[in-house]
Parts: sequence; C-alpha cells; structure tokens
Amino acid sequence: MRNELRDGSGRLVRLESEPATEADVTEANAAGLELTRRIEQLRIPLPLPASGTPLITRPFLPGQDDEAFLRVNNRAFAWHPDQSGWTQDQLADRMNEPWFDPQGFLLHEVNGELAGFCWTKVHPATATDPQLGEIYVIAVDPDFHGSGLGRALTLAGLAHLAAQSVTVGMLHVEQDNTAAVSLYRNLGFSHHDAHCWWALPHGDAS
Repeated sequence: MRNELRDGSGRLVRLESEPATEADVTEANAAGLELTRRIEQLRIPLPLPASGTPLITRPFLPGQDDEAFLRVNNRAFAWHPDQSGWTQDQLADRMNEPWFDPQGFLLHEVNGELAGFCWTKVHPATATDPQLGEIYVIAVDPDFHGSGLGRALTLAGLAHLAAQSVTVGMLHVEQDNTAAVSLYRNLGFSHHDAHCWWALPHGDAS
C-alpha cells in the first residue's frame, strides 16, 4: 500500500507506505520530508520455551466484559492516535468481524477488576505468508504499570496462539513506544517490516 500527496507544482508533500521500502525512504529524504510516524511489524517463532508459571487469564465474555475492556483500553491508550477513545460501537464492530474469537481475547483480573488484556487474532496463510497469530491489542491498566503484567500477558497470548498450532506470532508497535519495543525485543521478536508516514516539516509547506 502506497499513498502520496503532491502540491500543484508536483512537489511531494506527504507519503505513506506499507511495507516501507528503501526506495520510499530515499524518495522521502530527497523531497525533504520528515518521518512523522512509524509502526513496526515484529514477528517471533512459536511456540516459545516454557517460562515460569503461566498467568491466570479467562476468555472475554461479550456483553459482560465490554465496559471493563473499554475502561482499561481507553486509560492505557489515552496517548494513541488510533486506539484511544474507543466506544461500544467500535468494540461491537470488531466483535462482528469473522475472525473474532472470544477464546483468544484473554483477560487478567486482580481482586475482581480487569487489570489487563491480550486480544489475539489468527490470520489465514496466504501466498506470501504462513498462518500468523497476531497480538491484536494488548494493554495494562495504568494502575498496574511496572508490575511485569505486560510481559506476562504477551506470553499468555503467544501461548494461546501456539496452542492453536500457529507457528509464527506477530504484532504491530509504534516505534516511539520504547518500553513496548524493548519488551518485545527481549522476548525474541524481530523486525519484519514497517508502516511509515512522512510529511513536510511545519512551516515548509509553501
């Protein structure tokens, strides 16, 4: 996927590409564009070696857990351009997708309250990719940041995917979310490709 915007003189002023290529980077640099956003796709072979006591989770119950999910999601992603401010309608849209499986939407509770979740998604094999198990959305309530729950939820999600005979795990992460990137790298994820946006610097659009 590649989208570009040019001004009346034909000058490139915006560029979006997924997967971003070296040619895209070269063109953006030549046009004086700045990288404004980069989402990394990371992958990992499954299953992972056993690592400690598995986190206790339970499947999402549609209609019962909606409110708790939205609360934690919107608190955890208050900074995020796409994932913040989710509504019941947005959640319902995802649950109506053919890929939705509540058994792969894992919740972890502390004292009866939702502390975090790992929502997984399985992509069928294609001509260019094997079957992929995606960590679609993962979040920890800010009250539990620093507790190691993010790592434990990631491992729980990957273990669930491996139990479905998926051999490649995958996720997307904002490049500037350095804590998440570090966590995933330490678990063994590696770079696969990236979705990039470039634009002219502010004040240089004339």
